[in-house]
Amino acid sequence: MKIILGSQSPRRHELLSSLGFEFEVAIPDIDEIYPPETTIDSVAAYIAEKKADALIEKINEDDILICADTVVVLEGKIIGKPSNRDHAKEMLERLSGRTHKVITSYCIVHKAQYHCNSVETFVTFNELKEDEIRYYLENGNPYDKAGGYGIQDWIGCIAVHKIVGSYTNVMGFPTAEIFNELKKLGV
Repeated sequence: MKIILGSQSPRRHELLSSLGFEFEVAIPDIDEIYPPETTIDSVAAYIAEKKADALIEKINEDDILICADTVVVLEGKIIGKPSNRDHAKEMLERLSGRTHKVITSYCIVHKAQYHCNSVETFVTFNELKEDEIRYYLENGNPYDKAGGYGIQDWIGCIAVHKIVGSYTNVMGFPTAEIFNELKKLGV
């Protein structure tokens, strides 16, 4: 039984490694477009399953494939990954002093059976000063992260006032839930 992580995210690699599993990486070649009728709370699930669908033909039936997707939701709208510095700045300004929701959906495939679930975490930011945002933009890496921030980064250390739910979910890989699902599959 081989574990395959369908993700190029360094955070997902790190978190799955921290659970003690050896695994291989396969990168799904998909667009992250979803049908317009998809509800906000279902977008991450739709994309996680789409990633699994793209890789299922490339794995053996006894292998375990893990795919995931994360979205940040503020005021009922998804905040994606920033496209440039100005976009990242705008995102952080919008998150400043407010609570947002992080949804990570994972899809574990074994023996052609899909085991999918979504995890929600609520994150409240302190008010961010302009120089704090500027410092993060100059010294951090907001561009490959939903919402333009990493909770594990400097900005997470100074901005996160309160978190209700899973910390690793905000990083994009809810480890406790995934670990329990893998245990059920006999890993």
